[in-house]
Amino acid sequence: MPIVTVQITREGSTPDRNAVTANEKAAIIKGVSEVLLDVLNKPLESTYVVIEEIDLDNWGWGGLPTVQYRQQRAAGKS
Repeated sequence: MPIVTVQITREGSTPDRNAVTANEKAAIIKGVSEVLLDVLNKPLESTYVVIEEIDLDNWGWGGLPTVQYRQQRAAGKS
């Protein structure tokens, strides 16, 4: 029984949204489950997909919190 954890940022897929929709989550679950079926022959009903949404202020890269890193890149100071 595979258990797959997908971590996504708590941001929308467009600038005017700040969350992933239920439909987008359903598509992620379906897609991940189908990959395991196609690659490992794991039945859909035995695959569990857990989606963890990470708040924007709880992750970063480049040694900075995400918002600061994005601001720095936008200003051309990468």
